[in-house]
Amino acid sequence: MKIGIFSNPGQASAHVSNALRAKIRDEHLTFDNDHPDIVITVGGDGTLLTAFHHYQDQLASIRFVGIHTGHLGFYTDWRDYEVDELIDSLAHDNGQSVSYPLLDIDIEYNSGEHQSLLALNESTIKKVTGTMLANVYIKDQLFELFRGDGLCVSTPTGSTAYNKSAGGAVISSELDVVQVSEIASINNRVFRTLGSPIIISPTEWVRVEPVRLDENLMTCDQMTIENRSIKAVNFKISKQRIAFAQYRHTQFWKRVSESFIGVKPID
Repeated sequence: MKIGIFSNPGQASAHVSNALRAKIRDEHLTFDNDHPDIVITVGGDGTLLTAFHHYQDQLASIRFVGIHTGHLGFYTDWRDYEVDELIDSLAHDNGQSVSYPLLDIDIEYNSGEHQSLLALNESTIKKVTGTMLANVYIKDQLFELFRGDGLCVSTPTGSTAYNKSAGGAVISSELDVVQVSEIASINNRVFRTLGSPIIISPTEWVRVEPVRLDENLMTCDQMTIENRSIKAVNFKISKQRIAFAQYRHTQFWKRVSESFIGVKPID
């Protein structure tokens, strides 16, 4: 089994990465950052997102493991002081994994060029200044005329991120759906929106056509696309998925409870 390490530049993460490399050698495991079977990310959720995009052409053959060196991460199951326990799990790996849905994004530029992107958390489309005006289609049928700050399209695991801040629902990671949430929509007699998040099935897609093609801002996880004339953006569930090594991968709703509520039973 080939193991890669993807770390943020922080001092704490560098210390953990060095310890991992030494213990990988001691266990006679193979270190390979180019074509790994397992990628260990060291840092937090931002580091894992960066690693996901770095290895997105190899998703079919890679499983991820996250170590957090700061605050509790949503995708990271291991703490920085648990390197020995993780190495033991790697040495006894039997291929166990859990996978989550991803988001396919197809951007049509006014020039006729297309750009395909893949998101683990979410994608947003906004206006750089002022409000965004857009026609929103579901499965090629006009659904609403949107006016507001923008739209957020998220995966189930990404539903706990920007989507939640925009008033979207938290969706179980076991559902193969994507969610569209409005960001500060404006409703009047001309522009009418549903006013609540919508859930899109695997057989459906969402198309957003900005009325004004310039001054639009697109994001895909941590990536930003600006200063491009966007004709339309199509969103749908991807056929690709991200896989995590299921040594002790925390159950989704436990993650949600620990991250946002921290509830304890009443005695």
